[in-house]
Amino acid sequence: MSENIILLLVAVVVGGGLIAGILYFILRHMRGSIKLSLPQTAFNPGNKISGEFDLLAKKPIQGNKLIVRLIGQQVTRHHQNGKSRTRSQEIYRDEVLVEEAKDYPAGYTGKYSFEINTPNTNETEFLNSPLGQTLNAAVRLLSNRNTRLQWRVEARLDAKGIDLVAAKKITLNTKFMG
Repeated sequence: MSENIILLLVAVVVGGGLIAGILYFILRHMRGSIKLSLPQTAFNPGNKISGEFDLLAKKPIQGNKLIVRLIGQQVTRHHQNGKSRTRSQEIYRDEVLVEEAKDYPAGYTGKYSFEINTPNTNETEFLNSPLGQTLNAAVRLLSNRNTRLQWRVEARLDAKGIDLVAAKKITLNTKFMG
């Protein structure tokens, strides 16, 4: 009987989490959307990433800031006891402010252009910085086939309540820097 109660509790928790996740995406979609467009998705160190995005506010939104971010993550897959686990660690983040705090009325549409720099991993100053050393260590780990770097560009309306966000994966041609 206690096994049935435990199974029921697990089912309720998992089901509740699923419903909460679905509800979150429905509420975010009802608020509005961002559509991100990048003319290219592969870049060399020090290149500028140019793009644009469309913002649609279906309901009034109190925006804190409108930003574009470049985010790099080190993703490592471990195999232990017959199980596979993936661990992600953010190793790089840069952001560009597109628009400061603003109220967006229902029905608002806007088109925004942006540019954000990729890290110039070839510059000595960058290589000697703590961030450069972290990125260098991450790139060295790439010789281990279970580790890779993932990069993405993200357009985000940081807003009161639920944020609007869109992201695209990119490739940053990072070479061994040691």
